[in-house]
Amino acid sequence: MDEGAIIIQLEELAGKFGVQVRYEAIRQDQDLTFVVGGLCLFKGEYVLIINPKASGKDKIWNLAAALKHFDLDQIYILPVIREILDRLPEQKPFGNVSSRNNLNIANLSHKRAGR
Repeated sequence: MDEGAIIIQLEELAGKFGVQVRYEAIRQDQDLTFVVGGLCLFKGEYVLIINPKASGKDKIWNLAAALKHFDLDQIYILPVIREILDRLPEQKPFGNVSSRNNLNIANLSHKRAGR
């Protein structure tokens, strides 16, 4: 399965968990390490922001890392996608959906070396 198809599968899986995936530019200084994005809890809704300039592999990593915060055992996942998810370390459940007007950020520290 190519990177584009994997990204689509991961985006669809994120949607099943109520995660809105948004590709938005992330403003940062030239001297900072490249930021791919991260999972947020904004006004009680899960939002995954991904830098559209990120490589396909970084988008896959960011999507997969965000999904690891959810209970993936209760849903069918294509074996190739399950294999990708299984390579990442377990994550703690993310946020509290009932907590309104919060902005919690996780995984924004994922950085690519050399940028």
